[in-house]
Amino acid sequence: MICSVMQPYLFPYIGYYQLVQSADVFIFYDDVTFIKQSYINRNSILVNGKQQRFTLPVPKLSSNILIQDLLYGQDRKVLKSIKQSYSKAPFFKDVYPIIECVFNQQNRSINHVNRLSIESVFKYLGVEKQLFNASELDYNRELDRADRLIELCKHFGCKEYINSPGGRELYEPQYFTEHGIKLGFIENMQTQYQQLKSDEFVPYLSIIDVLMNCSKDQVIEMLNNYEVSPI
Repeated sequence: MICSVMQPYLFPYIGYYQLVQSADVFIFYDDVTFIKQSYINRNSILVNGKQQRFTLPVPKLSSNILIQDLLYGQDRKVLKSIKQSYSKAPFFKDVYPIIECVFNQQNRSINHVNRLSIESVFKYLGVEKQLFNASELDYNRELDRADRLIELCKHFGCKEYINSPGGRELYEPQYFTEHGIKLGFIENMQTQYQQLKSDEFVPYLSIIDVLMNCSKDQVIEMLNNYEVSPI
């Protein structure tokens, strides 16, 4: 059994979904503090062929507050921008209602909205995943960073933990091995596809861009286009 853990992001780039895809158990790390300038509440789409950032406002934002305790404000401009930018995309009619549903949730919890932005994509693709919120699990939150992840793995009986590439400088495979867990890092194999009004391919955009331009079969193929390697 393989486990992965990550803060809940809002319609992140496809590499995040590949991390979810690589795991038998995926845990949203929502019981940690909000990281400012991260991709928890923002990402990028293509507007007239150019990359443009979108952000959902978080009132009373503070890096001292846990993700699970923060709420989104309302911002209709983001949905309007997505609709205008992708109205002529080949899969707009199938995908836009999903995005609209996520952004218009009455429950404005970052937890709820961001998790739904992950769940709804896999549901659209017909792929079943086991997803959990760390805040709902019984484990020792006083442990240090690596030991918390190890305990979360053991909570589900997982013998392997896969981390995003950014964790290479944070975690030692030997330490995980000593605790009975194999540590690996996912490597995103970028797949290019036809984008609207773009002369050159723009990578690392929100999954929104992928879904608007690619069929379900193409997206599933991209999800599986990754490698896992040790540090």
